[in-house]
Amino acid sequence: MHCFYTEKENISDGRAQIFGADVNHIKNVLRMEKGEEITVCDGEGSFFQCRLLELMPGKITAEVLERRKAETELGVRITLFQGLPKKDKMELIIQKAVELGADEIIPVAMRFCVAKIEDGKKEKKKLERWQAISEAAAKQSGRGKIPKVRPVLSYQEAVKLGSRMEKCLLPYEKAEGMEGFRQALEECKRLPEGSRVGIFIGPEGGFDEKEAAMALESGIQPVSLGKRILRTETAGLCMLSALMLEIEAAGGTKEKEAAT
Repeated sequence: MHCFYTEKENISDGRAQIFGADVNHIKNVLRMEKGEEITVCDGEGSFFQCRLLELMPGKITAEVLERRKAETELGVRITLFQGLPKKDKMELIIQKAVELGADEIIPVAMRFCVAKIEDGKKEKKKLERWQAISEAAAKQSGRGKIPKVRPVLSYQEAVKLGSRMEKCLLPYEKAEGMEGFRQALEECKRLPEGSRVGIFIGPEGGFDEKEAAMALESGIQPVSLGKRILRTETAGLCMLSALMLEIEAAGGTKEKEAAT
């Protein structure tokens, strides 16, 4: 069944309204007619089975038949704190982070960041572009939620936010051994549903020693990703992949236990 996304406020009183490019796609590409059924997602974790009622210029109205919670979201909400990378690497990072289940992405200005966004207008345009990439990736991967790309934070602001999460990890080349990472994964998959997990990824130049020390003092755990030094666009995806696999596997185990 075809799935289309709309804002949460466009679904109320048993009706769902669709605007924008999807209107043309439904009417002129798919050539759907009144009475046919579609799936509508509110972008915040819910899917709605709907029946088309009105196909008007610029707007489509559908009757909500059934609501269900998205099964494509991780039980734990992961925030990626990404040190600003050079050129268009951020676009790739956002796309893949969304596919792997990140709940939100926060660009962070760090000491060794080569890329800088100091102009307010440029930051606004960047954020609009990054959010559009997040939306496209969410739709492509069947997400029930469109992750937000937040405005750029200073490192101090990011650490303060990360320290308030249930678990926060920082891949660091000076962290010793993989056991700490394994234990951290075990702790993350046992967290209650809705808990927040943060991942700090440094830019191309890595973390300054003072930045690493600040994170450690704030309760953020440094972990090793192995003997190789990963690029900034690789490290976060490595972390997200490991977390996604562990959390989804744990979710399957919990479902089996509940069934018995």
